[in-house]
Amino acid sequence: MTYPGSREPRLRVVAIGDADSFVKWAAHLIDRLDDISQHLLLVDTPLVVSDAQKDAALADTRFATRQQSVSRVAFSAVVEWLARDAPDVVVLAGRAPFVRLMSREIDRLARRPVVVSGLPGMSIPALRGALEYRRHCDLMVVHSRREVAAYARLGRTIGVSVPIALARLPFAQRSTERQGGTDLVFAAQALVPQSRDDRRRIAEILRLAAVADPTRRVVVKLRSRPGEVEAHRERDGYTELLENAPENLVFSFAPMSEALATAEGLVTVSSTAAIEALAAGVPVIALDTFGIRPELLNRVFEESGLLGSADDVVARRFRHPDPRWATTNYFHDPRDSLWWDQARRLVALRRQGMLPARVVPQPRGGALHAAWHRRNVLGAHDRSVSGRVAGLLVTPAIAALIALKRRRGGRDAVPAEGGTMDAGTQDFLLTPSPLREAIG
Repeated sequence: MTYPGSREPRLRVVAIGDADSFVKWAAHLIDRLDDISQHLLLVDTPLVVSDAQKDAALADTRFATRQQSVSRVAFSAVVEWLARDAPDVVVLAGRAPFVRLMSREIDRLARRPVVVSGLPGMSIPALRGALEYRRHCDLMVVHSRREVAAYARLGRTIGVSVPIALARLPFAQRSTERQGGTDLVFAAQALVPQSRDDRRRIAEILRLAAVADPTRRVVVKLRSRPGEVEAHRERDGYTELLENAPENLVFSFAPMSEALATAEGLVTVSSTAAIEALAAGVPVIALDTFGIRPELLNRVFEESGLLGSADDVVARRFRHPDPRWATTNYFHDPRDSLWWDQARRLVALRRQGMLPARVVPQPRGGALHAAWHRRNVLGAHDRSVSGRVAGLLVTPAIAALIALKRRRGGRDAVPAEGGTMDAGTQDFLLTPSPLREAIG
């Protein structure tokens, strides 16, 4: 009971994550909230952050100095932990299958929290799988007006209704204090570009940039050290491709904010680090050497004023964004970021019994399919017999189905609403992810 003059108790918010980019996103997202009680759960999966990755992800948040607010837990302990803690809001921060698996665990709770999920970076094109796997969450957070429109339209097209909420990228807040620097920082990506030849081409561009001015550094910013894992498995890493680099070409595993502190400019193909850099006042080159293609995830930079060539990189001709592009893409008015207001309203509705639970149904393959899904997310951390059996029996069938969908290709890309593909439709895909590894 609340008495006159007393305050409502602070809402309890728990983020649950595993992989580095998602942990960073969730920690910064809820760290921006005032007057809440917060905790971060790191669930053991093959992608779970190492201690070094965790420290980098939590840099510049209150979690960095409040390690008692961060817990590592086994998957089997998640339900008991949540039942004991009784959070008002749970933020699910992981790849799409992780979100669905954790949603099933939340379904087991007697006192159900409001479930929020989201994507940790730029999300154009909007992907069908990213939305499908989050359809049983109460709220999905994205980070630009363009993404809100893309996911809303995708949902209408495939018949998935999930409330879409807008937030500023939490680790890309505008900075008014910048001393400037001399480093060319390259934000490496695990999945983009995919081919070894393209990655070797980038390595050569960086080498040429280093040779062009030996007095200034070229910093290759990596997210994982040898032996660590990321949300996505890297092939043809730059430490291998740049073995005989000039002395002024160096590697960094520091938090991106630290790398940007000494940056003259940032180069990337399509990393969200571009937005983090722009927010910090660091100009950017979005490398267009390989064109603008879905599998490069760089269509978002069209008309941004940021696209540049290999020659631009070597000459360090960095760019600032077109203001009209920026307003639509990630630099909207902070007052429009209403995701937390929406989440609080959902908490109030749930307390009043007016917000029905979005329960994850059993998969069409029954218990065997559910066991395979658990095994797919947890890997060796799932020690159940059913998981091992499902892995042997179901995996080949799933692989064959995915291959069939990929062979069908663009036939599924025609909008269900009819008509031809227009600019808005190009902001989402109905086909599987254009990358060899799903990114949602």
